[in-house]
Amino acid sequence: MKPLRSVAAVVAGLALAFPAAQSVVAASPAAVTPVVEVAALYEQHCAACHASSRLGGMGPALLPENLSRLRKGEALKVIAEGRTATQMPGFAAQLGQHEIAAIADWIYTPVVPEPRWSDADITASRIEHVDPATLSDKPVFDADPLNLFLVVEAGDHHVSVLDGDKLEPIFRFQSRFALHGGPKFAAEGRYVFFGSRDGWITKFDLWNLKVVAEVRAGINTRNVAASPDGKHVAVANYLPHTLVLLDGDLNLIKTLPAMDRDGKQSSRVSAVYDATPRQSFIAALKDVGEVWEISYTKAVEDIPTSYIHDYTQREGTFIPGYLNPRRTILAEVLDDFFFTQDYSELMGASREGVGQVVNLDVRKKIANLPLDGMPHLGSGITWEWTDPAAGPDAKPRTVMASTNLKAGEVTVIDMKTWEVIKRIQTRGPGFFLRSHGNSRYAFVDSMMSPEAKHILQVIDKQTLEVVREIVGEPGKTLAHIEFTRDGRYALASLWEDEGAVIVLDAQTLEEVKRLPMRKPVGKYNVWNKITREEGTSH
Repeated sequence: MKPLRSVAAVVAGLALAFPAAQSVVAASPAAVTPVVEVAALYEQHCAACHASSRLGGMGPALLPENLSRLRKGEALKVIAEGRTATQMPGFAAQLGQHEIAAIADWIYTPVVPEPRWSDADITASRIEHVDPATLSDKPVFDADPLNLFLVVEAGDHHVSVLDGDKLEPIFRFQSRFALHGGPKFAAEGRYVFFGSRDGWITKFDLWNLKVVAEVRAGINTRNVAASPDGKHVAVANYLPHTLVLLDGDLNLIKTLPAMDRDGKQSSRVSAVYDATPRQSFIAALKDVGEVWEISYTKAVEDIPTSYIHDYTQREGTFIPGYLNPRRTILAEVLDDFFFTQDYSELMGASREGVGQVVNLDVRKKIANLPLDGMPHLGSGITWEWTDPAAGPDAKPRTVMASTNLKAGEVTVIDMKTWEVIKRIQTRGPGFFLRSHGNSRYAFVDSMMSPEAKHILQVIDKQTLEVVREIVGEPGKTLAHIEFTRDGRYALASLWEDEGAVIVLDAQTLEEVKRLPMRKPVGKYNVWNKITREEGTSH
């Protein structure tokens, strides 16, 4: 990757736009603790990389929203000791413990007034690392390009490319800070789009193993989606409250403010996903009961924005259907959702566990989902299941299953009746559920459980019973299965800084090998993603 020289200009602009906050006095546990001028300390030691505004530059943004996955104790350690394989040095020799603690407290304090990120800021932030005209139109390696894996390593903010046949790494490159929401593949897997927590969108050419371009689309970003041809990219932001639309080269097309239908209430954007059969993006608003459909094909009807007396005569007000939101109004917000295979319906849930089924064609809720706790529908999978009690002539039924972030269960739902078929008890609350069309098994973790986070459980998809446990080292997290293209191997993450990708035989469930990795938080197979394989979340 080329040095990010143009970022310096962005950082300088941010420093002017958002002056440093007033000095903050560190809380004093004892009268002898000296007063800390934390703003001056930050300006001296941190602003060059993280910007005076704390919006980030060469280093990540230091805002409470962007640090949600970094506990304050870990932040203290990073400030004192630095972070290996990055440009973050340690400051223990220069700062006292109370000064480090004051800086940590300050970066977890909101910036007032709330920072902004305009269209001009987005445009100015764009970096082109490689001239696309210089790139080969064929893979520069011998591996099957459709059986590659991308492994996101959070330990030192890198991504590794694995050959899914040889099960060996072939390339590794540095990523932006805290990639979030999973990479999105386009153009038959050639291009990959990453979104970082602090708003950077990266386009990577997987055939040439090069970062092509980057742009900062927001300050705090949830995830990114890409159309199959790679010509449209959508970015869901928490801060600012926007849905940003980019072209395939990461040039800004337009920004959609996340406002309700009446233009009165602003909202964070929970998530955005590509709905390939519909040629559109689907986004949910976190603070407003609305789901948006944004068509990226120009062959779509216009959108009425008021009551229409006569559609044929166009007696009313319309806006173009292309790249504008078509709204579904709901009584309850959606924080997480899952699509049926044809993308005509979505199953959604709020953080409070309120579940509903929304038909995207008629644009309304059509059923309730009997969910409890905090279901993680975004990690759901589907398969064909035959009820053993229904007799020899029973026909297979499509079922969907998901984990739960608060309850130790996998919930299996009939996708025709929307009824719960079974609640499979697990070791504890889990985050990921994975399978493959060629596998009889589904793997689930209990990574939200302090006592059972080292255990993967294996569910038989026909009996709906846990049939095996894969037990790691107590206290260390074992999670996130992803299969090879043919379903022969299942790859698990030893989710630790000095961790590994553990390769399992998907039939015998025995370990085959392990590849050392720096906290491999996620693995993504090209074929499974671009074909929307039933056992992989979309």
